Amino acid sequence: MLNFIKNFRNDEDGAVTVDWVVLTAAVVAMAIGAYTTIADNSEAMISAAGGAIQTEGTSLFGTGYTAPAD
Repeated sequence: MLNFIKNFRNDEDGAVTVDWVVLTAAVVAMAIGAYTTIADNSEAMISAAGGAIQTEGTSLFGTGYTAPAD
C-alpha cells in the first residue's frame, strides 16, 4: 500500500492534461472577451453612423423632405 501511494505521488501522466485544460479555458475566455468587445463597439459605431446619415440627410434635403415611395 505504501508503494502505491509513492507511485501515485510521483506519477505525472495527468499533469499534462490539467495544463491543457487550463490553457484551453484561458483561450476560450479571451475569445469571449474579444467577441464581446468587438460586438459592443461595432453596435456603437453602426448607431453613430446611422445617426450621422440621418442628420446629414435632414440637413441636405430640409425638413419638408419625404423619402420617395417604393
